Amino acid sequence: MTGDERRSRTRGLSAWTTRRWLRVGVAASLVVLTLLGVTGAYILNRTGTISRELVDVRSPALTVAIRLEAAVLNQETGIRGYGLTGTRDFVTPYRQGVTEEKENTERLTELLQGDSAGLKDLKAVQDAVRTWQRRIAEPVAAEPPGAPSPLATERAAEGKAAFDEVRTALGNQQEHLRADRVRARDELMTTMSVRNWVFSAIAVLIVVLTALIFEGLRRGINRPLERLGADARAISGGNFDHPITPTGPADLRRLSVEIDFMRRRLVRELASSEETRLRLDAQAADLQRSNAELEQFAYVASHDLQEPLRKVSSFTQLLQRRYGGQLDSRADQYIDFAVDGANRMQVLINDLLDFSRVGRVHNAHQSVDLDKVLEGTLSSMSVGIEEAGATITHDPLPTLVADPTQLGMLWQNLMGNAVKFRRPGEAPKIHVTAAREGELWRFTVTDNGIGIAPEYADKIFVIFQRLHTKDAYAGSGIGLAMCKKIVEFHGGTIGVDPEYRDGARITFTLAPQPPEAAASSLPEATRADAEPAR
Repeated sequence: MTGDERRSRTRGLSAWTTRRWLRVGVAASLVVLTLLGVTGAYILNRTGTISRELVDVRSPALTVAIRLEAAVLNQETGIRGYGLTGTRDFVTPYRQGVTEEKENTERLTELLQGDSAGLKDLKAVQDAVRTWQRRIAEPVAAEPPGAPSPLATERAAEGKAAFDEVRTALGNQQEHLRADRVRARDELMTTMSVRNWVFSAIAVLIVVLTALIFEGLRRGINRPLERLGADARAISGGNFDHPITPTGPADLRRLSVEIDFMRRRLVRELASSEETRLRLDAQAADLQRSNAELEQFAYVASHDLQEPLRKVSSFTQLLQRRYGGQLDSRADQYIDFAVDGANRMQVLINDLLDFSRVGRVHNAHQSVDLDKVLEGTLSSMSVGIEEAGATITHDPLPTLVADPTQLGMLWQNLMGNAVKFRRPGEAPKIHVTAAREGELWRFTVTDNGIGIAPEYADKIFVIFQRLHTKDAYAGSGIGLAMCKKIVEFHGGTIGVDPEYRDGARITFTLAPQPPEAAASSLPEATRADAEPAR
C-alpha cells in the first residue's frame, strides 16, 4: 500500500462517527461470533451424532453379534451331542439356538440399517449358517433318536469345514464391528477435542472482543469526552483563551469544534460586554455627576432662589399696598404683573421641587388602604369641592404596598384636575373604579368635564404642557406629569381612554408590590430635600 493510499484510508477512517464505529464493530463481532457459533453448533451436533451411533448402534451391534455367535455355537453343540448319542435332549439347545439366531439376526439387521459393509458381513454369516444347517444340522436333527446318527459320522469332516466357515464369518463380523466401534470412539474423542477447542476459542474471543470494546470506548469516546470535559472546566473556570482540541470520532470532533466556536464567540461577547460595561460605568459616572448637579440645583432652588424671590414678592406686594392708586393706571398694572409673576414663579419652583422629590424623598413603602387615602385627599380638598358643587363617588378600592404620600399626591392631582376642568354651568360628577387585571390593579377616574381631545392624549403627561392659557385655568402644567411619574414609580402605566366622549377618563395601573428595581435603585435623600424651604 502506497503512502497516498494509506493517508486516504486514514482520512476515510477519521471521518467515521461514533455510531458508525459502533455499528462496524458490533457487526464484525456478530459475524465472528456467528461463525464460531455455527461451528460450535456443528461440532456439538456431530458429537451427539457420533455418541448416539456409538451408544445406540456400534456397541449394541457388537453385543448382538456376540449373542448371535453364542446362539450358533449352541446349535452346533446340540447337533453334535445329538449326532453322537442320539439323545433327544440335545435337540432342545439346537432349536433354542435357531430361535435366538433369528432374533439376533433381525436385531442386527435393524442396527446395521444403512451400513452396507455391516449388512454384507451379516449376510455372509447367514449364508454360512444356512449352508451348515442345510448340510449338517437339519439332516442330523431329522434322524430318529435313541442311537447315534450315522449321518453325523459320515459328514463329520464336511460339518467341521462348514462350521469353520461359520466361525470365520462370525469372526470377521465381530472384528469389523469392533473396528467400527473403535473408529467411532476415536472420532468421538477427536470431535470432543475439537469441540473443546472451539468453545475455548469462543470464550477467548468473547474476552478479547470485550477488552477491545472497552478499550475502543475508552480511546474513542471516554478519553475524548474526558479531554473535552477538562477543556470545558478550564473555560468555565475563567480561562476563556484555552483552546479546545478536536479528538476522537468525527461527531465528537464536530462537537469539540462547535464548543470551541461557542468559546470564541463567548470571548468576543465578553470583550464586547466589557467595552459596554466600561461605557456604562462612564455613563453611570456622568449620570451620577448629573444627579449631583440636579441635587445641587434643587438645593439652590429651595434656598438661594426662594430667598430673592420672596423678597421680590414681598416688596412688590408692599409697593402695591402702599402706592396702589397713587400712581397712574399703567403703574398699577405693572405692579400687578410683578406681583403675579413672583407668585407664579414661587408656585412653579415649589411644583418643580415636588416633582423632583417623587421616588427620592417619598419612599416609605407600606400597606396602604386606598379608600382611606382617597377619603383623606377629598377631606383636604373639601372647600374646593363644595365651591364647585362636585359629586365624587368611588367603588371599593384595594390595599396595596406603596408610598402613602405619593398616592395622596396622585389622588390630589387627579381629583383637582377633574374638579378644575369642569363644564361651565354643570356640577362636576367624578367616579373612581378599581378592578384586578392579571398581576396589576387597573383604576379609572371618570368625570363629566370638558374632556381631552385624542390628539392631546400623550401631550398632557409632559411636564409644563398646557392645553389652556393660565387665564382660563390656573396651574403650572405639572400635575399629570407628576401623576405619570408616581404611577411608573409604582410599576404601572397611565393614559387617557380615547373611547370616552362624555368628559375625561384617566386610567392607570398599580402593582400590588413595589418593583424591586425601583426600590433598590433609589438614591439617598439630599440635604436640600431634608431641609424645609424657607
